[in-house]
Amino acid sequence: MNIEQFNALTVAEALAAVAPCVAINAWQQQLVAARPFDSSEQALTVAEQLSMHWQLPELMEALSAHPRIGEQAQGEQAHHQASRSEQASVLSADDVVKQAMAAGNRAYEARFGRIFLIRAKGRSPQEILACLQQRLKNSDNEELPETLQQLREITLLRLQEVLL
Repeated sequence: MNIEQFNALTVAEALAAVAPCVAINAWQQQLVAARPFDSSEQALTVAEQLSMHWQLPELMEALSAHPRIGEQAQGEQAHHQASRSEQASVLSADDVVKQAMAAGNRAYEARFGRIFLIRAKGRSPQEILACLQQRLKNSDNEELPETLQQLREITLLRLQEVLL
């Protein structure tokens, strides 16, 4: 939909339109409340500004809708469909990469207490695996901002798709 169509949606319709972007209710509500937007670019700028306030509680809320990297999202909700599409290349990786990713996921969860999150779109399975292995070396203070940045990238890419 274009920005004029997005602006014309009811609040409930607009919330439903942005829900697949990120499972953070406050962000969804704030973005919808900020309408009308003059352009898609303005909507993306506001969306990014709103995301700059995210911390661990928002990350944990958002992660409730994200599958582990390399695992297929279950369910038919729009955010599950988006995850499946974004991870298509990972799901077709060879068995060696899939096994290494599964081991990396377990190590990451043991280390940081949450799933590994990365913008998969545009990255090969090997690139994602290399990022996973590199990020396992991060301290807690380094990893939280990196994870939040990845969440912002995923969110803004999804919002761009909504506003096309």
